[in-house]
Amino acid sequence: MVRLKQAHGNWVTGDRFWDREEDVELFLRRIREGAHLLVVAQRRMGKTSLMKEVARRVSGEFDCVFVDFQNATTPPDALTELSLALRPHKSLWSRGRELFANVLNRVEKIGNDDLAVTLRAGLTGGNWATKGDELFAILAGAERPVLLLLDEVPILVNRIIKGTDYIITPERRRTASEFMSWLRKNSQQHQGHVRIVISGSIGFEPVLRQAGLSATINNFVPFELKPWSADTAVGCLGALAEQYGLHYRDGAESEMVRLLGCCIPHHLQMFFDHAKTYCIRRKATELGCEQVIEVYQTEMLGIRGHAELTHYEERLRLVLGMEKLALALDMITEAAVRGCLTGDAIRRLQQDYAFDGETTTDVQKDILWILEHDGYLFQTPEGYRFVSNLLRDWWKNRHQMFFTPVLERQ
Repeated sequence: MVRLKQAHGNWVTGDRFWDREEDVELFLRRIREGAHLLVVAQRRMGKTSLMKEVARRVSGEFDCVFVDFQNATTPPDALTELSLALRPHKSLWSRGRELFANVLNRVEKIGNDDLAVTLRAGLTGGNWATKGDELFAILAGAERPVLLLLDEVPILVNRIIKGTDYIITPERRRTASEFMSWLRKNSQQHQGHVRIVISGSIGFEPVLRQAGLSATINNFVPFELKPWSADTAVGCLGALAEQYGLHYRDGAESEMVRLLGCCIPHHLQMFFDHAKTYCIRRKATELGCEQVIEVYQTEMLGIRGHAELTHYEERLRLVLGMEKLALALDMITEAAVRGCLTGDAIRRLQQDYAFDGETTTDVQKDILWILEHDGYLFQTPEGYRFVSNLLRDWWKNRHQMFFTPVLERQ
């Protein structure tokens, strides 16, 4: 029997990387052909794990540079993170530090945090784009082709566009346009020498679309990472059980998949972890369907589950901003409580909201496009329903007590 150790943390590689062989092969084929990729997927689908696993497999063929923009808020921040990511690559870092020789000569031995501050100080007077061009030229001149893996780019660009008050201003849009144009220019200029992969925990296309910048990524090939099939998910749960000495009765692993509805890898891992803990506390080694349902209702939808799934609501706020978030929450909660967001409910909600410079209908269309793009809802002949049973049930538990269905409102 195949065994699989549990995944802990934000990403996995090697013997903890389950399945995805077809995705890995397609990913490898495209970057070897010189393509730039935009990884598209729902949250927790394993985008970072895929990038890390690909980097592991091609480490002797490419110089793989992984950059996390999670904490970046400006283009100079982004360039600082990119520069710091070169440190494990001695030849690249040796050349890259020459760009900042005037500030680095006296601080090379300090810690990462202070080094980041020092690098950032070297990007003054609006020279970040020039320095960035020089840095890309260094990457393109490496002995081996460079695979540049840029994580959380959508969050960075969203912050550039909207700031902390979630308002798109002409100045912020201009800065975002300069950053995306700089990235696009260098991706084209160094095509074949540098392969760029963009990923993030919120959809990039909705962010760019709101600022009218969608065309800045049209030279990136979309790479969609889909949920696991039911068979793959059952296989994963079986391998996890084999590793930890657990046994399923009466198709309990299939019941776990049914309850989740959408086989997002992280949710499978989270469900198994709760089930394993349930068995340990009861000194049991078997799981039946009744126990699985109990774990789902008390743990997956409980406080610990809430801590994990709250990120869905937080990421939605990042994309929509506070003004439109209220309407989006109303629409999503209607879909959770009633099981479907119907056309009648959508039209009824138009009476309760108004927006400056936009009709409520246009705002709703934008919200629905984002909810579909980022994997919250999908459209059926009856209306919009949740993709994930887990997210639907969690959302319903969280909001239904204080929610009046739309068509029952006065």
